[in-house]
Amino acid sequence: MSSITKQVIQLSAEVPSEMGGQRLDQVAAQLFAEHSRSRLSGWIKDGLLKVDGKVLRPRDIVHGGAHLELEAEQESQGEWVAQDIELNIVYEDDQLLVLDKPAGLVVHPAAGHADGTLLNALLHHVPGLANVPRAGIVHRLDKDTTGLMVVAKTLEAHTSLVAQLQARSVSRIYEAVVVGVITSGGKVDAPIGRHGQQRQRMAVVAGGKPAVSHYRVLERFRSHTHTRVKLETGRTHQIRVHMAYVNFPLVGDPVYGGRFRIPPAANPTMVQTLKEFPRQALHARFLELDHPITGERMKWESPLPDDFVWLLSLLRQDRESFEQ
Repeated sequence: MSSITKQVIQLSAEVPSEMGGQRLDQVAAQLFAEHSRSRLSGWIKDGLLKVDGKVLRPRDIVHGGAHLELEAEQESQGEWVAQDIELNIVYEDDQLLVLDKPAGLVVHPAAGHADGTLLNALLHHVPGLANVPRAGIVHRLDKDTTGLMVVAKTLEAHTSLVAQLQARSVSRIYEAVVVGVITSGGKVDAPIGRHGQQRQRMAVVAGGKPAVSHYRVLERFRSHTHTRVKLETGRTHQIRVHMAYVNFPLVGDPVYGGRFRIPPAANPTMVQTLKEFPRQALHARFLELDHPITGERMKWESPLPDDFVWLLSLLRQDRESFEQ
């Protein structure tokens, strides 16, 4: 089982005169910026962050020269099993880890997937992640989506990456093969929420969370298009829902794929590949973000997986055979 060790956090600071007269939670958020405001507020309420040795409320005013002292324990985030599952790590330092996720790997334990997930593998690779919210996972990829993911290894990195995702400064660019021929790129700005009847599905719904995707054409085939999709937001199944919404569902998508379509007089091998493609043809190709500590802008690229390359080669051959 994952250890239930507790990370002791000890911090102290003197309130600068220019911060005097502000609420305690506001001052703490500025002085201890490596921790989120909600986390700090919880510690204040629990009496773990004291002002001149006294317990105050988050909204209480503090004065310049006051001494803040924090002693808290960050408990293990869950009773998860650490498992020796191979990870394709493309970058790692003391603060973050970037990996290339294969198809078929579930990111987080849930009903039906209690273990054997990316989270279980991460806890084996970095046991200290038991002390970071969600074991450092700040964004997810669907089980059968491949490609780049970033994981925070420390509380400081977690706070920074969550803030970057909320500010939409993390660049996440995907590639997909969709059904239908897209004539030009576009933008989908349509809110996403739970499907009214089928709770396992997401859908474009009034009152859903804002969701924005930008797509452009990389290569057109007779009945399909290789596209690049850039996320502004990160809703569950966002690209799959948005592309189906504009009538260009992803090849192989078992949930949002719609009616199976093939070009006329197509090669039997290509027909079989399209019909039996085992997952949604979606790959997280590029990832770009600011390093949580140095602030340096960092970029990674993941090559297309073999099944994706094979699909593109068959579509290309099919197109070329009808151009002669």
